[in-house]
Amino acid sequence: MKDWQLEPSKLKKEFKFKNFVEAMDFVNQISKLAEELNHHPNIYIYYNIVVIETWTHSENKITQKDYELARKIDEILKQ
Repeated sequence: MKDWQLEPSKLKKEFKFKNFVEAMDFVNQISKLAEELNHHPNIYIYYNIVVIETWTHSENKITQKDYELARKIDEILKQ
């Protein structure tokens, strides 16, 4: 899980793209993944920058679900 920041109660990472369309394509892929895993991160979009924050809301902390989601999000960029 390269470049994910471990904050007190969440994992966070910023991704930068060439333009808005690429950023939105990435977000759409994450949305499908989140539905499959039934684990939904917070997603912030700033034109060509996407910030992902994930933690298990029901437990108010980072769990294995968050590490799995982060790993799979990183895999999206390798495709």
